Amino acid sequence: MNEVSQMSIAKKPWHKSSYSNEAGTCVEVSEGAVTGVRDSQNPHLVSLEFPASAWTGFLSGIGSPRT
Repeated sequence: MNEVSQMSIAKKPWHKSSYSNEAGTCVEVSEGAVTGVRDSQNPHLVSLEFPASAWTGFLSGIGSPRT
């Protein structure tokens, strides 16, 4: 088993991306000890789950200018 599958899945409520368009095509995120990411148009399908530290690193990386 990997690190994520062994974690507690207790997450905060889902929220849509601030970059969502009017059609609602976006992702939803649930942040907590495990951060979940899912398709907002298909919330019944499986979500991707990441350790909180990996999600924080991802957000830091996308906010940094490329060199």
